[in-house]
Amino acid sequence: MPREGFVAFVKRDCPTCVLVAPVLAELAQRVDLTAVSQDDPAFPPGVAVTDDRDLDISWRYKIETVPTVIRLEQGVEKERVVGWHRGEWERLTGVGGLGPDLPEWRPGCGSRTVDPEIASELRVRFGRAALRARRVEVAPLEDEMEVAFVRGWSDGLPVVPPTEHRVLDMLEGTTRRPTDVVAVVPPDLVECTVEKVAINAVMAGCKPEYLPVVLAAVEAACTDAFNMHGLLATTMPAGPVIIVNGPIRRAIGMNSGINVFGQGNRANATIGRALQLVVRNVGGGRPGEVDRATFGNPGKLSFCFAEDEEGSPWSSLSVALGAKPGASTVTLFPGEAPRSIVDQLSRDPESLARSFAVNLRTLHHPKMVMAFDCVLAVGPEHARVFAEAGWDRERLATRLHELLQIPGSELVRGAGGIAEGMPEHFRDAVIPKFRPGGLLIVHCGGRAGLFSAMMGGWANGPMGSQPVTREITL
Repeated sequence: MPREGFVAFVKRDCPTCVLVAPVLAELAQRVDLTAVSQDDPAFPPGVAVTDDRDLDISWRYKIETVPTVIRLEQGVEKERVVGWHRGEWERLTGVGGLGPDLPEWRPGCGSRTVDPEIASELRVRFGRAALRARRVEVAPLEDEMEVAFVRGWSDGLPVVPPTEHRVLDMLEGTTRRPTDVVAVVPPDLVECTVEKVAINAVMAGCKPEYLPVVLAAVEAACTDAFNMHGLLATTMPAGPVIIVNGPIRRAIGMNSGINVFGQGNRANATIGRALQLVVRNVGGGRPGEVDRATFGNPGKLSFCFAEDEEGSPWSSLSVALGAKPGASTVTLFPGEAPRSIVDQLSRDPESLARSFAVNLRTLHHPKMVMAFDCVLAVGPEHARVFAEAGWDRERLATRLHELLQIPGSELVRGAGGIAEGMPEHFRDAVIPKFRPGGLLIVHCGGRAGLFSAMMGGWANGPMGSQPVTREITL
């Protein structure tokens, strides 16, 4: 490859390249021009040709269309023109009167580097040097799925084998370098790179465009505030719940509506699963070892959903938690499985708020207060009741706080014939069910049915876990 002059990337199997071959021959007589041919070292005639059938040069120059003409100065690209356009070629080369008998413009053809049959192979051939993870050889007669089970990489379901080409494809979903450290993952406190997250995202079944969400979730989970180690070690059933806000929800096709906490949506299911696999495979957080949950819950396989912002009468959860309006974010909450709240008859906000309050009081135990946060997922039909009455999120939260002021006489040990409860010295106090800010309100769910849901948290505060919001960056 020359360091000065012009380089034209071509292939014989391109009608536009064949059309401009005489122009290239003419240019070769007047300027310093080299052709780089992707499929025939004898094409185009009358020009010095560099054989690029292995596509090494085309890959390095990120050629997507042929013909592409590049101007070089001291080996550095200064400008390029894609396809044939007489005026642009004349401006780039400084040579006038090119191809007077040719059409003014032709778009060109796809470079061989973007041919679907070979693009993945090229990515592995030229991109594998960026991968640092240990390679695991699988014998010809071994089943890749079974290997993952035997080696302990699986959460109990089959995983997608993380081949080089799949991991490299996944890394296309972010601009971050594969070697960048995302977080130190508990419980083993292992540095986790973008590449390691991508490997687990592949195994979870993610698409590349989901990777920025997974990266943000890993960052949030590994903060001191979220305390992933403590969440693993508790005997309670909670696990990380990922709530996604902002434009990325729609861009990657997340579900915020019908069956929002259930199966059937690839983004919801695999993003949550990818976070759990990172904690398991990088951090060592395995059930029966550091993970000591007595019961656990199905959400510990994956629990991820999007807020229905478009249908919401309120600002988003992330904005309520301090994020910039319009930003794409993840909020991690240490939650148990959702429990339904059914109220088919309330048509005024006070009645419905009281229904919510009596259900919320039962969270974990009616006599346990101030110890656990909660996510209240308000369904669209319930949200409409509040919206029509002019209640915003803050008014609902305030009213629920008022309704959940509980006399200590109902909470102390022995009250109601129940041994569980608060120490006797709280008898004359009035105590709220949730700490200030401990009730998070989110809007989601299907539009048919007067239902909402609540998800209780693990121990809140410095000794437990705090909800954590992180902005998603590409």
